[in-house]
Amino acid sequence: MAIPKSSILTVSSLIILSTLLLSGESRTDTNNVFSPCGDTKVQRKDGFTFGIAFASRSAFFLNNNNSVQLSPCDSRLSLSNGNSQVAVFRPKVDEISLLTINTSIFFPGSVGGYMVAFAGRRYAARSIPAFVANGTYTVTSFTLVLEFKKGRLQNMYWKRDGCTSCSGNSNFVCLNNQDCAIRTNNCRNQGGGGSVDCSLGIQLTFSGTDKHDSVFNSWYEVQNLRQYSLYGLYSNLRNSLTGQYNKFF
Repeated sequence: MAIPKSSILTVSSLIILSTLLLSGESRTDTNNVFSPCGDTKVQRKDGFTFGIAFASRSAFFLNNNNSVQLSPCDSRLSLSNGNSQVAVFRPKVDEISLLTINTSIFFPGSVGGYMVAFAGRRYAARSIPAFVANGTYTVTSFTLVLEFKKGRLQNMYWKRDGCTSCSGNSNFVCLNNQDCAIRTNNCRNQGGGGSVDCSLGIQLTFSGTDKHDSVFNSWYEVQNLRQYSLYGLYSNLRNSLTGQYNKFF
């Protein structure tokens, strides 16, 4: 596996954690594949393991040529030998989840500033590299869609809103007409004296069908809720960035 041994959450730790969780949820979780580089088919309410790798943009391409993108599970990439990190998650299939990464202990800009979501090996899927942070700007809010066909992961893609969520708010900058960004010097623990919690938040949804051809609904639910705050959907995150900046999302 090409993901680095030094990671935010190691796969071995995840296996232990997920096994403990499964002891109480065995009736609903039938997926026994816990590695993000394993192939599987899922049904609704299963757990599904995938990873997010952080590195420079070129590190996700064969020979750093920026033309042939590979999955972080592909041994032809040299992520394990370079400046990279990986986070591993196991959300429940077809439930809207908010994944968070505490940037006070890990700053994505320190390893190249881009991230790629990935899962599978023979049936590998990966997102395009998404900019997260550098010394000037930090993007804190993303929506990731996992697309399945008959329970097999087909695609992973970032859904952007074209900066409509931060239009007219001087605290934010619109990058490439697609992402709302904060100036990094306003972020806590980034050397600029800022006080804003710039932890990364990823809203995760599912589309397509499971291995029984049941249709996933969570992406359509998100589409219907686009006028509401990303963090507003999660009452336990009132102290998040959006709360500090008028809950603009």
